[in-house]
Amino acid sequence: MQIGNFDLENKVLIVAEIGNNHEGNFEIAKELVRQAAASGVAAVKFQTFSTEYFTSRSDPARFARLKSFELSHEQFTELAELARSLGLLFISTPLDLGSAAFLDPIVDAFKIASGDNDYYPLLADVAGRNKPLIISTGASDLPQVSRTVRFVADQWKKNAAPGQLALLHCVSSYPVPIEQANLLAIPFLAENFAYPIGYSDHTRGIEAALLAVALGARLIEKHFTLDQQFSDFRDHQLSADPAEMRTLVQAVAQASLMLGKFEKRIQPCEEPLTTAIRRSIVAGADLPAGHRLAFADLTWIRPAGEFGPGDEDQLIGKVLKRAVRFGEQLGRADVEP
Repeated sequence: MQIGNFDLENKVLIVAEIGNNHEGNFEIAKELVRQAAASGVAAVKFQTFSTEYFTSRSDPARFARLKSFELSHEQFTELAELARSLGLLFISTPLDLGSAAFLDPIVDAFKIASGDNDYYPLLADVAGRNKPLIISTGASDLPQVSRTVRFVADQWKKNAAPGQLALLHCVSSYPVPIEQANLLAIPFLAENFAYPIGYSDHTRGIEAALLAVALGARLIEKHFTLDQQFSDFRDHQLSADPAEMRTLVQAVAQASLMLGKFEKRIQPCEEPLTTAIRRSIVAGADLPAGHRLAFADLTWIRPAGEFGPGDEDQLIGKVLKRAVRFGEQLGRADVEP
């Protein structure tokens, strides 16, 4: 999957999920982008919404808080330009149809929140915009994720357009208790869907994100804040601050190096050692010329030679052309054809 110039096949994409941690303060939003870039992440992500089309007025306190978090379209456009000037991908989660239409020309990918992975009108809209799509799977079981994936694939087919999709394992709690992080869902999703699998982390700390990479996650989304005590808004406490995000970026890079490739082969550092650590077939006693070799005449010691373990049948029953001493390697030139 390719997002902008970033190929998830070659490297794990780390996304600083700024979300609403700016709390409506545009200067804070810009500083979050700058600090995310300094931490080494490859992408930033926001949430874009008109509160009236996102949440009900029946909870006045929640409605008022979200309304205060809104940024204007002009501010989001400036944030996208800032992100790109710093070498970052710009991603956002549209939480209403109007926001999806606005974001289309300025985002490198659309993200769908866990709560909206069954918001089929929104899924139909973004699936038709020819942009990479990232969908979180929080509060969902396998049948629901399957319905979501089928729906998106059907939209692509209807539009006769190729699509790119990544699924993120996510647990929709703030924060997630570590015993419920259920990170084995990552290889489970990989086994069930032919799309890149990632992880949207709602735990405290960076340990879950690192384990997710070890389990095959190709995209890590970690909430990001300037200060975990910035306010009483719940997202700050489970977010990485700049120092923790830098540590995560460095640790993921190291983990990726250690993970290597999905294959089993001799590593370059092993190659000079292979002869020294393998065994050869040698004489198990002093044996005279003309002796017919039996299994009891053989033993196996390092280093490797012409015949190794498994080649015994090529020697047993053959007649020695010369006398050999205990421990001498046996080769084709030592026996009659």
